[in-house]
Amino acid sequence: MSAPGQQEPGPTAAPERTAGPEPKKGFAAELKGAVTPRAALLVIGVLLLQLGFVTSYVGALHQPKPHELSIAVVAPPQVAPQLVQGLESVPDNAVKASTAPDAESATQRLKDQEIYAALVVNPASTEDVLLVANARGTSAAKAAESIVTGLEKSQGRTVVVQDVVPLAKGDANGLSSFYLVIGWCVGGYLVASILGVSAGAKPANTHRALIRLGTLALYSLAAGIGGALIVQTILDALPGPFWALSAVGALVVFAVGAFTMAMQCLFDIIGIGVAVLLFVVLGNPSAGGVFPPPLMPPFWRAIGAWFPNGAGTDATRSIAYFDGTALTQPLLVLLAWALVGVGITFAAVLGRPSRLSRELVKG
Repeated sequence: MSAPGQQEPGPTAAPERTAGPEPKKGFAAELKGAVTPRAALLVIGVLLLQLGFVTSYVGALHQPKPHELSIAVVAPPQVAPQLVQGLESVPDNAVKASTAPDAESATQRLKDQEIYAALVVNPASTEDVLLVANARGTSAAKAAESIVTGLEKSQGRTVVVQDVVPLAKGDANGLSSFYLVIGWCVGGYLVASILGVSAGAKPANTHRALIRLGTLALYSLAAGIGGALIVQTILDALPGPFWALSAVGALVVFAVGAFTMAMQCLFDIIGIGVAVLLFVVLGNPSAGGVFPPPLMPPFWRAIGAWFPNGAGTDATRSIAYFDGTALTQPLLVLLAWALVGVGITFAAVLGRPSRLSRELVKG
């Protein structure tokens, strides 16, 4: 205690610290802080996706060769077996030959998408007719023309080509249906990815899951109508019934979006990469847009029709040019992807422990 009249000393002030430079971190520490192990794994995953993209596209499209290209022969009974054998003898199983009773039935098989070409022999002349359907793929028609021309030349005959299902004026290369479906697929996985990134990869409960799927359904309807409006009304690129084309588009978008949503529920952000792998790396090159299945290598030929990209392209082309023939399988494929996506999404949400159970576990 201080003497009377003396001021009691206050608390001793802490010595002032002089601000100096922070100690330098080593490069390894800086690298660890800048790139986390999770980020490094994601970067490696992106690299693998990129390399897979190059491998898939170049592998599917760099060297088209016909394999079991279906060609029917219309010829007198004494000539038909020789022509069928000649087509079947083309190396590498390039042709799958059959016979048709007349030109009308062969034309109908072309319109029903059962064959890619038909050789109609004229016994009274040395000039025959090759029936093709360019709407099903110009590359397939050209491949059939090349094969048949070689066979006819070896027998001292010539052939003229007749296109029984021509392409629309605004669809010069026959790629409009393919690019339309690619656009629909891109919209499907992008909108599902945005919903997952903005509000969590997995919906919090079944009500949230329903809201997300409802939002996806509304988006799909808008995307289907918008795509059909662009390719038909604005660009005049595809013929066919407008609402049927819109409905297929909506189903494509919803199928891709629902499955992408399901992958996010299972794998979080990595689910977006899984969707890109399926729909971009594998689905697009195998869809039969640039080259139809008989001109693609075995792997892509086998998987194409079972992805939304290929099923959507087949369905769109069928509606635009073939009066809806051979439409059942593509629609069932699209419906299956949509149902699997919805089912996995709800299963993942229902399998998530409730807040009460999580609190009980913590307690």
